[in-house]
Amino acid sequence: MFEEAQYFAPVAAQEDGSVVVELAASHPGFADQVYRARRNAIAALALGYRLGTPIPAAEYTEQEHEVWAMVSRELAIKHAKYATAEYLDGVARLGLPAERIPQLEEVSGLLEPLTGFRYLPAAGLVPLRDFYGVLADGFFHSTQYIRHHSVPFYTPEPDVVHEVIGHANALASDRYAALYRLAGQAARRVEGEEALEFVSKVFWFTLEFGVMREQGELRAYGAGILSSYGEIEEFRGMDIRPLELAAMGTTHYDITKYQDVLFAAESLEHLEDVVGGFWATCDDDSIARLMASAV
Repeated sequence: MFEEAQYFAPVAAQEDGSVVVELAASHPGFADQVYRARRNAIAALALGYRLGTPIPAAEYTEQEHEVWAMVSRELAIKHAKYATAEYLDGVARLGLPAERIPQLEEVSGLLEPLTGFRYLPAAGLVPLRDFYGVLADGFFHSTQYIRHHSVPFYTPEPDVVHEVIGHANALASDRYAALYRLAGQAARRVEGEEALEFVSKVFWFTLEFGVMREQGELRAYGAGILSSYGEIEEFRGMDIRPLELAAMGTTHYDITKYQDVLFAAESLEHLEDVVGGFWATCDDDSIARLMASAV
């Protein structure tokens, strides 16, 4: 229901050096001053981070650890039913803690020996080219805050549940991690904004909201589906279309609701051939041809 590079609460640095996360009035934590103060402090950690240094630890309350434990437990049940085998293998390899929120430095320590990926803390909005580009180097921008405890199965913005349960488990797979890297290489290779948006839309409909046919049924591998308690129960009933690059790169989506159009790979090999092959070779000219063919 959201996109890393698009749907974050704005973050503003004040004249006195403090950091303020500007939550919308509709946000579940808007009226909770304790939660808002912690969000501000966590954003400040990310803004002060310097590449190559350990990621500063975020302080979480027992209530927030309980939210993580509850969501982790319920999602694990749904993953067994709906997630692809490759994703489930990643879950087993990574071994995330189920009873507490892991620190991003801890996630990096688990992930790097497996596929070379490390996490980078993000205070809020990360420009598209930066967010996707660093994937080529094995880095993934991630928030550190967790959703408000009043609605443990809902978040209006990507939180640590989405970033870690959704993405880190996928990044623990050698084959999925290779696709993330190829997406980053593509984002760096293209020059125009239209071409970059095309690359990002293909990412959206695959590594964020991708589905795949496996042993006669439709399963999910996209982090947006696999981190959403509600959406994971609904994706099989959506408009499922063939894995076509021109269609994915030009289809409009609404980040504020469940994705009603999804594109299905016939297998992991099919995903690697079509999408991996595209990201490995695409440039502005080839993307312009794809866009023209979709008209």
